[in-house]
Amino acid sequence: GAAEVLHHASELAHWADATIRVLYVADTTRDSVTVVEADTVDVLVQKGNEIVEEAGKTLDTLGASYETDVVQGNPAPTIADYAERYDQDLVVMPTHGREGLSRYVLGSVSEKVVRLSSVPVLTVRMQPDETLTFPYENILLPTDGSEAATGAIERTLSFAASLDATVHVLSVVE
Repeated sequence: GAAEVLHHASELAHWADATIRVLYVADTTRDSVTVVEADTVDVLVQKGNEIVEEAGKTLDTLGASYETDVVQGNPAPTIADYAERYDQDLVVMPTHGREGLSRYVLGSVSEKVVRLSSVPVLTVRMQPDETLTFPYENILLPTDGSEAATGAIERTLSFAASLDATVHVLSVVE
């Protein structure tokens, strides 16, 4: 799903005349440093450089303006902090859609970013045969009446108006 999400982010960036910042966080909570021929190498940083380079090639073919960065840290808080520090308008990231024990044990970086970020986060869970379409025609806006939900309502309505999309508001009572 990461490639499809990158394409979708490119569509959003073209629409908004924005620059994409491709970020890879080398997870410092995992062992990743090794010695190769007397040189210390961080294999996760190396992997991150390869991933952002590939993303850059894709964005080049899509004609998108972009920058890349590889940083070290704990992924979720690092992404949230990075988005705020570099004044990003939106974080776009795929989610694996783990369920059950694997989600409990591994956690969800995307879910943690949503909870930690002061910047809006668009998470996308792709099925193998799905494609994303933009601009959006219908937007579901679930709300529980909280302060956070009110902030989301204001941003979503503004975004939907600029797209001429229909907003469907949903509040679920247990």
